[in-house]
Amino acid sequence: MIIDLNCDMGEGFGTDAAMMPFISSANIACGYHAGDENTMKETIRATMEHGVQIGAHPSFFDRENFGRKEMSLPVAEIYDLVSAQMKLLNAATNYFGTKINHVKPHGALYNMSASDPFIAEAIANAIRDFDPRLILFGLSGSHSISRAEIIGLKTANEVFADRTYRDDGSLTPRSQPGALIEDADIAVQQALQMIKEKSVTTITGKKIPVAAETICIHGDGKYAVVFAKRLHEELVRAGIKIQPVKK
Repeated sequence: MIIDLNCDMGEGFGTDAAMMPFISSANIACGYHAGDENTMKETIRATMEHGVQIGAHPSFFDRENFGRKEMSLPVAEIYDLVSAQMKLLNAATNYFGTKINHVKPHGALYNMSASDPFIAEAIANAIRDFDPRLILFGLSGSHSISRAEIIGLKTANEVFADRTYRDDGSLTPRSQPGALIEDADIAVQQALQMIKEKSVTTITGKKIPVAAETICIHGDGKYAVVFAKRLHEELVRAGIKIQPVKK
Protein backbone atom coordinates (compact mmCIF):
# COMPACT_ATOMS: atom_id res chain seq x y z
CA MET A 1 0.00 0.00 0.00
CA ILE A 2 1.21 3.48 -0.93
CA ILE A 3 -0.06 6.91 0.15
CA ASP A 4 0.99 10.51 -0.33
CA LEU A 5 0.93 12.86 2.67
CA ASN A 6 0.34 16.48 1.71
CA CYS A 7 0.25 19.66 3.75
CA ASP A 8 -0.76 23.25 3.00
CA MET A 9 2.32 25.42 3.53
CA GLY A 10 3.69 28.94 3.21
CA GLU A 11 0.67 30.25 5.09
CA GLY A 12 2.48 31.83 8.03
CA PHE A 13 1.72 29.37 10.83
CA GLY A 14 5.37 28.78 11.69
CA THR A 15 5.15 24.98 11.52
CA ASP A 16 6.45 24.37 8.00
CA ALA A 17 10.03 23.47 8.91
CA ALA A 18 8.91 21.03 11.61
CA MET A 19 6.23 19.43 9.39
CA MET A 20 8.40 18.99 6.32
CA PRO A 21 10.15 15.73 7.38
CA PHE A 22 6.82 13.95 7.74
CA ILE A 23 5.16 14.79 4.41
CA SER A 24 5.77 13.94 0.76
CA SER A 25 3.92 16.82 -0.97
CA ALA A 26 3.63 20.52 -0.08
CA ASN A 27 0.84 22.78 -1.33
CA ILE A 28 2.34 26.27 -1.35
CA ALA A 29 0.22 29.40 -0.89
CA CYS A 30 0.61 31.68 -3.90
CA GLY A 31 -0.12 35.05 -2.29
CA TYR A 32 -3.88 35.30 -2.78
CA HIS A 33 -4.94 34.00 0.65
CA ALA A 34 -1.53 33.96 2.31
CA GLY A 35 2.17 34.19 1.54
CA ASP A 36 4.26 36.21 -0.87
CA GLU A 37 7.30 35.81 -3.12
CA ASN A 38 9.64 35.36 -0.16
CA THR A 39 7.55 32.71 1.59
CA MET A 40 7.13 30.83 -1.67
CA LYS A 41 10.90 30.73 -2.13
CA GLU A 42 11.53 29.77 1.49
CA THR A 43 9.07 26.90 1.27
CA ILE A 44 10.44 25.70 -2.07
CA ARG A 45 13.95 25.66 -0.62
CA ALA A 46 12.74 23.52 2.28
CA THR A 47 10.93 21.06 -0.02
CA MET A 48 14.12 20.55 -1.98
CA GLU A 49 16.07 19.80 1.20
CA HIS A 50 13.58 17.09 2.18
CA GLY A 51 12.68 15.63 -1.22
CA VAL A 52 9.10 16.88 -0.99
CA GLN A 53 7.09 17.54 -4.15
CA ILE A 54 5.95 21.11 -4.87
CA GLY A 55 2.33 22.01 -5.47
CA ALA A 56 0.50 25.27 -6.16
CA HIS A 57 -2.24 26.14 -3.66
CA PRO A 58 -4.43 28.74 -5.45
CA SER A 59 -7.38 30.41 -3.79
CA PHE A 60 -9.82 33.25 -4.14
CA PHE A 61 -8.15 36.66 -3.71
CA ASP A 62 -9.21 36.92 -0.07
CA ARG A 63 -6.46 37.46 2.48
CA GLU A 64 -8.95 38.95 4.93
CA ASN A 65 -10.84 35.66 5.28
CA PHE A 66 -7.87 33.38 4.54
CA GLY A 67 -9.59 32.24 1.34
CA ARG A 68 -12.36 30.53 3.27
CA LYS A 69 -15.25 32.76 2.16
CA GLU A 70 -17.26 31.59 -0.83
CA MET A 71 -17.33 34.01 -3.76
CA SER A 72 -19.60 34.09 -6.78
CA LEU A 73 -17.34 34.69 -9.77
CA PRO A 74 -17.71 33.99 -13.49
CA VAL A 75 -15.87 30.84 -14.48
CA ALA A 76 -13.59 32.93 -16.69
CA GLU A 77 -12.39 34.82 -13.62
CA ILE A 78 -11.79 31.58 -11.74
CA TYR A 79 -9.73 30.33 -14.69
CA ASP A 80 -7.71 33.56 -14.62
CA LEU A 81 -7.04 33.60 -10.89
CA VAL A 82 -5.86 29.97 -10.88
CA SER A 83 -3.65 30.66 -13.90
CA ALA A 84 -2.15 33.76 -12.29
CA GLN A 85 -1.23 31.92 -9.10
CA MET A 86 0.39 29.04 -10.95
CA LYS A 87 2.49 31.59 -12.82
CA LEU A 88 3.57 33.23 -9.55
CA LEU A 89 4.70 29.93 -8.05
CA ASN A 90 6.28 28.87 -11.34
CA ALA A 91 8.46 31.98 -11.28
CA ALA A 92 9.63 31.00 -7.81
CA THR A 93 10.37 27.40 -8.80
CA ASN A 94 12.29 28.59 -11.87
CA TYR A 95 14.53 30.57 -9.52
CA PHE A 96 15.68 27.25 -8.04
CA GLY A 97 15.64 25.29 -11.28
CA THR A 98 12.80 23.05 -10.14
CA LYS A 99 9.15 22.58 -11.16
CA ILE A 100 5.58 22.37 -9.90
CA ASN A 101 4.28 18.81 -9.58
CA HIS A 102 0.63 19.34 -8.66
CA VAL A 103 -2.15 21.85 -7.95
CA LYS A 104 -4.54 21.80 -5.00
CA PRO A 105 -7.14 24.57 -4.69
CA HIS A 106 -7.51 26.14 -1.24
CA GLY A 107 -10.40 26.70 1.13
CA ALA A 108 -13.67 27.90 -0.37
CA LEU A 109 -12.38 27.45 -3.92
CA TYR A 110 -11.58 23.80 -3.12
CA ASN A 111 -14.99 23.11 -1.60
CA MET A 112 -16.89 24.90 -4.37
CA SER A 113 -15.01 23.02 -7.07
CA ALA A 114 -15.90 19.75 -5.36
CA SER A 115 -19.63 20.48 -5.57
CA ASP A 116 -19.88 22.63 -8.72
CA PRO A 117 -18.89 20.99 -12.02
CA PHE A 118 -18.50 24.32 -13.82
CA ILE A 119 -16.00 25.64 -11.26
CA ALA A 120 -14.23 22.30 -11.32
CA GLU A 121 -14.01 22.47 -15.11
CA ALA A 122 -12.63 26.03 -15.05
CA ILE A 123 -9.88 25.00 -12.63
CA ALA A 124 -9.06 21.87 -14.61
CA ASN A 125 -8.86 23.85 -17.86
CA ALA A 126 -6.54 26.41 -16.27
CA ILE A 127 -4.22 23.64 -15.09
CA ARG A 128 -4.25 21.82 -18.42
CA ASP A 129 -3.55 25.00 -20.37
CA PHE A 130 -0.68 25.91 -18.05
CA ASP A 131 0.93 22.44 -18.03
CA PRO A 132 -1.04 19.30 -18.95
CA ARG A 133 1.43 17.16 -16.99
CA LEU A 134 0.38 18.64 -13.64
CA ILE A 135 -1.67 16.56 -11.20
CA LEU A 136 -4.90 17.92 -9.72
CA PHE A 137 -5.48 17.17 -6.03
CA GLY A 138 -9.23 17.22 -5.36
CA LEU A 139 -11.78 15.91 -2.89
CA SER A 140 -12.11 12.18 -3.38
CA GLY A 141 -14.92 11.23 -5.73
CA SER A 142 -16.01 14.82 -6.33
CA HIS A 143 -16.55 16.95 -9.44
CA SER A 144 -12.98 18.22 -8.98
CA ILE A 145 -11.70 14.78 -9.87
CA SER A 146 -14.24 13.76 -12.51
CA ARG A 147 -14.03 17.00 -14.51
CA ALA A 148 -10.24 16.90 -14.53
CA GLU A 149 -10.24 13.30 -15.72
CA ILE A 150 -12.65 14.12 -18.54
CA ILE A 151 -10.12 16.52 -20.07
CA GLY A 152 -7.22 14.12 -19.53
CA LEU A 153 -5.55 15.49 -16.43
CA LYS A 154 -3.91 13.16 -13.97
CA THR A 155 -5.64 13.35 -10.61
CA ALA A 156 -5.10 12.37 -6.97
CA ASN A 157 -8.17 11.61 -4.85
CA GLU A 158 -7.63 13.49 -1.60
CA VAL A 159 -8.92 12.51 1.82
CA PHE A 160 -8.54 14.18 5.21
CA ALA A 161 -7.29 12.62 8.41
CA ASP A 162 -8.30 15.58 10.57
CA ARG A 163 -11.74 16.43 9.13
CA THR A 164 -15.09 14.70 9.50
CA TYR A 165 -17.30 13.66 6.60
CA ARG A 166 -20.99 13.96 5.81
CA ASP A 167 -23.04 11.13 4.30
CA ASP A 168 -22.70 12.55 0.77
CA GLY A 169 -18.89 12.36 0.94
CA SER A 170 -18.40 16.09 1.49
CA LEU A 171 -16.45 17.53 4.39
CA THR A 172 -18.34 18.83 7.40
CA PRO A 173 -18.15 22.64 7.06
CA ARG A 174 -15.73 24.28 9.48
CA SER A 175 -18.62 26.44 10.70
CA GLN A 176 -20.35 23.37 12.15
CA PRO A 177 -19.50 21.56 15.40
CA GLY A 178 -17.37 18.45 15.00
CA ALA A 179 -15.85 19.51 11.69
CA LEU A 180 -12.30 19.08 12.95
CA ILE A 181 -10.80 15.94 14.47
CA GLU A 182 -8.50 17.01 17.27
CA ASP A 183 -7.84 13.59 18.80
CA ALA A 184 -4.72 12.07 17.20
CA ASP A 185 -5.88 8.49 17.87
CA ILE A 186 -9.17 9.08 16.04
CA ALA A 187 -7.44 10.83 13.14
CA VAL A 188 -4.90 8.02 12.72
CA GLN A 189 -7.63 5.38 12.78
CA GLN A 190 -9.63 7.32 10.19
CA ALA A 191 -6.57 7.54 7.94
CA LEU A 192 -5.88 3.82 8.26
CA GLN A 193 -9.52 2.98 7.54
CA MET A 194 -9.54 5.14 4.41
CA ILE A 195 -6.35 3.53 3.09
CA LYS A 196 -6.94 -0.09 4.08
CA GLU A 197 -10.73 -0.42 3.85
CA LYS A 198 -11.36 2.30 1.23
CA SER A 199 -14.14 3.70 3.41
CA VAL A 200 -14.77 6.45 5.95
CA THR A 201 -17.27 6.62 8.80
CA THR A 202 -19.40 9.77 8.56
CA ILE A 203 -20.61 12.00 11.39
CA THR A 204 -23.86 9.99 11.46
CA GLY A 205 -21.97 6.69 11.84
CA LYS A 206 -22.52 5.54 8.26
CA LYS A 207 -19.69 3.90 6.33
CA ILE A 208 -19.27 5.24 2.81
CA PRO A 209 -16.73 4.27 0.11
CA VAL A 210 -13.78 6.58 -0.49
CA ALA A 211 -10.69 6.48 -2.71
CA ALA A 212 -7.52 7.60 -0.93
CA GLU A 213 -4.45 8.53 -2.96
CA THR A 214 -3.24 11.51 -0.93
CA ILE A 215 -4.01 12.46 2.66
CA CYS A 216 -4.10 16.10 3.74
CA ILE A 217 -2.79 17.10 7.13
CA HIS A 218 -2.97 20.70 8.30
CA GLY A 219 -0.19 22.82 9.75
CA ASP A 220 -2.44 25.28 11.57
CA GLY A 221 -3.71 23.14 14.44
CA LYS A 222 -2.52 23.35 18.03
CA TYR A 223 -0.86 19.94 17.83
CA ALA A 224 -0.11 19.97 14.09
CA VAL A 225 3.51 18.84 14.30
CA VAL A 226 2.87 16.16 16.91
CA PHE A 227 -0.01 14.85 14.85
CA ALA A 228 2.01 14.80 11.61
CA LYS A 229 4.80 12.83 13.29
CA ARG A 230 2.35 10.40 14.84
CA LEU A 231 0.48 9.79 11.59
CA HIS A 232 3.72 9.27 9.67
CA GLU A 233 4.94 6.74 12.25
CA GLU A 234 1.67 4.82 12.38
CA LEU A 235 1.41 4.55 8.61
CA VAL A 236 4.94 3.22 8.36
CA ARG A 237 4.24 0.79 11.23
CA ALA A 238 1.20 -0.46 9.31
CA GLY A 239 3.39 -1.23 6.28
CA ILE A 240 2.10 1.69 4.23
CA LYS A 241 4.73 3.38 2.07
CA ILE A 242 4.66 7.17 2.02
CA GLN A 243 5.63 8.64 -1.32
CA PRO A 244 4.45 11.53 -3.50
CA VAL A 245 2.10 11.31 -6.44
CA LYS A 246 4.30 12.15 -9.42
CA LYS A 247 3.75 13.26 -13.00
